[in-house]
Amino acid sequence: MDGGQYNPRTVEEVFRDFKGRRAGMIKALTTDVEEFYQQCDPEKENLCLYGFPNEQWEVNLPAEEVPPELPEPALGINFARDGMQEKDWLSLVAVHSDAWLLSVAFYFGARFGFDKGDRKRLFNMINDLPTIFEVVTGAAKKQSKEKSSVSNSSNKSKSSSKGGQRVSESGKYSKPVQAKDEEEVVDEEDEEEHGDTLCGACGENYAADEFWICCDMCEKWFHGKCVKITPARAEHIKQYKCPSCSNKRARP
Repeated sequence: MDGGQYNPRTVEEVFRDFKGRRAGMIKALTTDVEEFYQQCDPEKENLCLYGFPNEQWEVNLPAEEVPPELPEPALGINFARDGMQEKDWLSLVAVHSDAWLLSVAFYFGARFGFDKGDRKRLFNMINDLPTIFEVVTGAAKKQSKEKSSVSNSSNKSKSSSKGGQRVSESGKYSKPVQAKDEEEVVDEEDEEEHGDTLCGACGENYAADEFWICCDMCEKWFHGKCVKITPARAEHIKQYKCPSCSNKRARP
């Protein structure tokens, strides 16, 4: 719907466009899921979920022009909302969103004459990111690997920032007591152990210089900035629930 206003022309620009749209759609299906759910009223006409390059999302009617400026997302996502389990419905929307993102990216590639090497490079850049479906369902293989490493090291707490800040497996924020030389070793262990962790909101990888927090309900990890939790606030949270889990509890 915004295709006429923004036309990336290089592989890097198309990938940046892809990441922005992807981030917006992930936001709709995770941190903004309550608002997204409300907007997908089955009583309304065919609705689509759009992601925009500025990491925003929108639920709206499909474009009126035929053919449209850009490939269109799946139509009628709202009709199935009340006919299936919410998690299954969100997973279905996520799969269609992944397909739409790829179609938009390679539409730009075709329009601006990407050759075989450009298309391969674009695909590889996209493929390095987990799909929206993997983020929404927690099905990413790297997340599974992370969970197994946590179960095998239950006495270890996860690192949340390079300055020695840590988040325990219960999602609580605490500070370590080891000496400075030991901190360096722990930082390396944390980087190796948790480098494959993915944020449940934005889908990006773990980084030791960022604050993270774990949901006690679904056990997904989030950047503090993605769920608007600061280290100071985390110290006072006994049991943390991510936006998705909070919304599920609140909805009858």
